[in-house]
Amino acid sequence: MDSIWSTLTSVAPYITSLIALLLLLEQVKYLKKKRSLPGPLLVWPFVGSAISLVLNPVKFWDVQAALAKSSSLGVSANYIIGRFIVFIQNTELSHQLFANVRPDAFHLIGHPFGKKLFGEHNLIYMMGQDHKDLRRRIAPNFTPRALATYISLQQRIILQHFKKWESLCSGNPSKPIVLRLLCRDMNLETSQTVFVGPYMTKKAREDFERDYNLFNVGLMKLPIDLPGFGFRKARLAVSRLVKSLTVCAGQSKSKMKSGKEPSCLIDFWMQEAVKEIDAAFEAGESSPPRHTSDVEIGGHIFDFLFAAQDASTSSLLWAVTLLDSHPDVLAKVRAEVSSIWSPESDTLITAEQLTEMKYTQAVAREIVRFRAPATLVPHIAGEDFQLTESYTIPKGAIVFPSVFESSFQGFTDPDRFDPDRFSEERQEDRMYKRNFLAFGAGAHQCVGQRYALNHLVLFIAMFTSILDFKRHRTDGCDDIAYVPTICPKDDCLVHLSRRWRGWRLLLLAQQSAGRSRC
Repeated sequence: MDSIWSTLTSVAPYITSLIALLLLLEQVKYLKKKRSLPGPLLVWPFVGSAISLVLNPVKFWDVQAALAKSSSLGVSANYIIGRFIVFIQNTELSHQLFANVRPDAFHLIGHPFGKKLFGEHNLIYMMGQDHKDLRRRIAPNFTPRALATYISLQQRIILQHFKKWESLCSGNPSKPIVLRLLCRDMNLETSQTVFVGPYMTKKAREDFERDYNLFNVGLMKLPIDLPGFGFRKARLAVSRLVKSLTVCAGQSKSKMKSGKEPSCLIDFWMQEAVKEIDAAFEAGESSPPRHTSDVEIGGHIFDFLFAAQDASTSSLLWAVTLLDSHPDVLAKVRAEVSSIWSPESDTLITAEQLTEMKYTQAVAREIVRFRAPATLVPHIAGEDFQLTESYTIPKGAIVFPSVFESSFQGFTDPDRFDPDRFSEERQEDRMYKRNFLAFGAGAHQCVGQRYALNHLVLFIAMFTSILDFKRHRTDGCDDIAYVPTICPKDDCLVHLSRRWRGWRLLLLAQQSAGRSRC
């Protein structure tokens, strides 16, 4: 024992020196990559600023934005979990990144550790012709005919949840309800209904909700892939979610082969896929075309669900928050909607009526601009990339172009919530189109943005027509929180009451849905 202790004592100075050398090399490596960019001068070994990011993401990204603004480049640097990161505040530099998503430049990752969560062959990571081919196959999901089909499905689910919300409030009028989780549940059911319609049983929906919650929680955890940790639970949950959606893809194919009409998103997709598969076999090909297998389609449907779920929840919460704090805007929305549609009509909003709601659409676009749900779009630099004449992003760096920061550049009085900026008279959506990056840009621009905006406009039109609402205001309640998309800090506490006589419209919508299924 004495000899072991003596040996350890003798080598301890060397071990200490080696550790010190490694730490020094880490600092030197970080500073070499950082060069003249603003950012911390020294970083904690390995973890870097990860702890401050997890504890207070709003403050962390606000600091990065402030540092970037202090630079003539509009760029700042930091270090997280052994990875050098670059934050881009400048809109034109963000466009430069979006335009260079390719194997030898930038790789979209959606999440700093997304490949472990989503898998290597996710839609997010596709590039080039393979990515173009898949987007071509996805296009039938978002035609005017398809979007019109989804509108009725969306309203039926929205109405069901409004009734639940009103019931919660009427049972205890003095107590506000927490809208974030209620909106999340509504959006999850809406996404399931629109995307996979009748193919998911009640039990499957319950399992799906549980697994999606595990996935959502894991997104905000450190990437510790060990049993019991949130990140591992999220990764396993994704596998189960994709498996469930794979079953739906197979069932939809069978239905479309029988010649039935599409009733949900996956039907529109499989209707075209079945034609392509049949054509391939008639041509003597031994295997089905790429991107048509049930497993692959199940994975891509999960991509859609991930893209739609949390971003949409964020926008709905900010809609309630901003309409409550801007009564003049709320009054104009109610006036426009009532001139086009009323719940007393006992009919759902049609696609044509939705198109007529010009001001409400402007409100929806301004909500997305003012509070872009996914504030950052992380990419990895596949090679050294010269961003400007004076700075080259090093290979392996995680780059965060901020679509949130871009939303406050160029627009007239950008810090003011002003839907009229999107009016036909002002047309700021055209003048400053390059700064409106909430749906991305370039090859990976969101293919479902029209669906997302329709959902937001429908929610605003129906929520303001059917319900009276008032925010339960406390200090800092409207501050931003990351969950992982942004939402009001208090999770949107609100009092609700019914504005009209009953829920006859919901009953009629349910009866109509029942006839459609038959």
